[in-house]
Amino acid sequence: MRPLQQTIINELHVKPAINPKEEIRRSVDFLKAYLKKHDFLKTFVLGISGGQDSTLAGRLAQLAMIEMREETGDQSYQFMAVRLPYGRQSDSEDAEKALAFIAPDKTLVVDIKPAVEATVNSLKYELSITDFNKGNIKARQRMIVQFAIAGDMKGAVIGTDHAAENVTGFFTKFGDGAADILPLARLNKRQGRQLLQELGAQPALYEKVPTADLEEERPLLADEEALGVSYEAIDDYLEGKEVSDDAAAVIESWYRKTQHKRHLPITVYDEFWK
Repeated sequence: MRPLQQTIINELHVKPAINPKEEIRRSVDFLKAYLKKHDFLKTFVLGISGGQDSTLAGRLAQLAMIEMREETGDQSYQFMAVRLPYGRQSDSEDAEKALAFIAPDKTLVVDIKPAVEATVNSLKYELSITDFNKGNIKARQRMIVQFAIAGDMKGAVIGTDHAAENVTGFFTKFGDGAADILPLARLNKRQGRQLLQELGAQPALYEKVPTADLEEERPLLADEEALGVSYEAIDDYLEGKEVSDDAAAVIESWYRKTQHKRHLPITVYDEFWK
């Protein structure tokens, strides 16, 4: 195994193989323990895109809330699923399928386009906002909405970050990378699929090509195309398996370049900035 590969595996706590049923139980118990520790919290909030990660995190959150109500008798525990389209979402049917599987206690739809356009328009006379930068504005606006909902509902925001995204930094800093709790953090992409299969999800919910869909000039751009490496290779790398030199080089390059995303804001006491 490559030296950096072992360091990354240890840092992200990825197992070479999992028992899906045990990992589902572990995630649900983790979410419940967070609520019990912070007894002022009554709601979990999560944006649902229709992709694998939010579908899995959403179902785990709903299961946690069902059990909290059963165990405590407190019916105020609830999961709020939030649809956050930018205008008309081209794959909205996928999001609806995800919601049907998750069966959330409550659902809210918030169109982020007016807020994003207002931000871009307010800057256009001073700056030229690129399409890529605008995509990050969309991601951050979605998180603004989720935290606003959580703030009004005694809630916490669930994040969908998992090990395959974490190692590559494939998330927007303070956008989808911002959250209160991450129930998928230790899992890679294929392990997330295994959990959905165990939960009885239809294949369409975990076989969909992963895409952030933030760029208007490149709509529905596949994650793997943007990263230049397949999730299969990333997952193999995280499980300690052999991967090609080219794949390892791409993964490790992303890991180094995006280290700042995995770090809290820097202070003078941190070695990171030196």
